[in-house]
Amino acid sequence: MTHSLAPTLTTERLTLRAHVMSDFAPLYALFATDRAKYMGGPVPAKEMWYWIAAEVGSWPLQGFGSWGVERREDGAFIGQVGINKPHHFPEPELGWVLLDAFEGHGYAREAAQAARDWYWANTDAQSVVSYITPGNTRSEALAIRLGARLDASAARPEGENAEETAVYRHRRAA
Repeated sequence: MTHSLAPTLTTERLTLRAHVMSDFAPLYALFATDRAKYMGGPVPAKEMWYWIAAEVGSWPLQGFGSWGVERREDGAFIGQVGINKPHHFPEPELGWVLLDAFEGHGYAREAAQAARDWYWANTDAQSVVSYITPGNTRSEALAIRLGARLDASAARPEGENAEETAVYRHRRAA
């Protein structure tokens, strides 16, 4: 399975679409702050460029990657969701991030559910994980609301341990 770009997905309130250049500035602004401590940051602009380029480049290389997320009502860019597996991840990860102004409206759950449903429909994978920094209570709660369960025995990204990374496993419904 390969794609040249992310397919466009729609939900009741959101559009998940291929990243565009204008996504970089708001994502970099977020990842440059202390809020990014739960996502490997703060991240300098050069590194952020590589992160986004890798997630876009993942589509033709692996057949999955990240989407930019927009609100359907006004086209506002609100964040990112994706299934990614960089070289140092032992298995694909479902991840999400919203810009500050758009938290607390259920958008992350809606976007993550759409990305996960797309993954189930387009792969034969039986599970996908979410790597979450312990203490990131909002992401931990969202993973649980999505039906994921803590998997203490799962492998973590290269160089990470249980104190740095909790693994929440999402399983395909029977």
